[in-house]
Amino acid sequence: MKKHQKHAKLTKPNIGNFGRNEIALVGAPCSLIQEVSQKIIPHFPEKNCTYIDADHAFGDSEIPGLNNNELIDKIKFYRQDKASMNDFDKKIALNDQDLIIVNGNHFEAKKQLVLIHAKKEASLKKRLSQLKNVIGYVLCDDITEPFDWLLENVGSRKTFLLNDIKGIKNAIEDSIIISPIKGLILAGGKSLRMGSDKGQINYHGQSQVDFLLGEFHGLKIDAFVSCRADQYEEYKRITDKFDGLGPYGAILSAFQSDPNAAWLVSACDLPLVNAAVLETLIKQRDPSKLATCFYNPETDFPDPLITLWEPKSYMRMLGFLALGYSCPRKVLINSEVKVIKAENPDILRNVNTPEEKEAFLSENS
Repeated sequence: MKKHQKHAKLTKPNIGNFGRNEIALVGAPCSLIQEVSQKIIPHFPEKNCTYIDADHAFGDSEIPGLNNNELIDKIKFYRQDKASMNDFDKKIALNDQDLIIVNGNHFEAKKQLVLIHAKKEASLKKRLSQLKNVIGYVLCDDITEPFDWLLENVGSRKTFLLNDIKGIKNAIEDSIIISPIKGLILAGGKSLRMGSDKGQINYHGQSQVDFLLGEFHGLKIDAFVSCRADQYEEYKRITDKFDGLGPYGAILSAFQSDPNAAWLVSACDLPLVNAAVLETLIKQRDPSKLATCFYNPETDFPDPLITLWEPKSYMRMLGFLALGYSCPRKVLINSEVKVIKAENPDILRNVNTPEEKEAFLSENS
């Protein structure tokens, strides 16, 4: 008998208890963990960083839940105090954070930095099962090496002195995961103004969709055609799951397919986009931003249809949709993005009508 599945099977983002890149500092008194965290965070000025701790009204006693909490963004000096946050609230609130440092005496995280402190050895031993992905050891006070039982059960790791903040920072930075890039060719429009499928127009000796796929593949980027269910059946494709939303729905459909990738998007009506243009966005990429995009001097706004969208865009775009907006440009304008100026703004030229097509072909024959 086929098992009944109550809910749709969706690919989940690779988020831990708090975010994509989270590290628990564990093994020392809370005051020392706080001190080390405060020294580390300023070494990541280009990233959105948050330190997560619990209410210490009762000293170092164990606090089972995030009942009283502080989320402190050291970059923007933003602080949020909330009486109750469940697991979903935490992940939503921290969606835009690039690095989350956690007091491991109270909360678990996907990765751990273990502070070797004599006063906390017994407590650390109780947490042995939580030490699943240790990135390093930090020797505190007069400790000269990690505990024998820790080496036996966890293994050797990079070891730092407590005052080696630069070394600790580098170990944390090396553990940060940068999402891989996938390509998305927007070819699902009805081409009403053109009167024929814009993805099939021959600008470069082959259809525009095939040309762009070749440019992506030349950069070793796995690329997909975004289209309607009745289009491009012989291609690697992502069909629209958000009907009637145009490019907005296409980008959301890509993220639904793989929420752990950054999506490099190009519309098929931009005939001057090639591998060099795509590579510019990749080289200028800032993963700490929502997206990396070109400034379009014609509109005086960022251009959303030749843009590298980071995974954090997914939740942001769904939030805008819940507010009744389905314009990707509006998301870029009202979010933290990296906007770059193209050396040749003509690369952003749209071709949407037969007259524009003929003019373009005449100019570039």
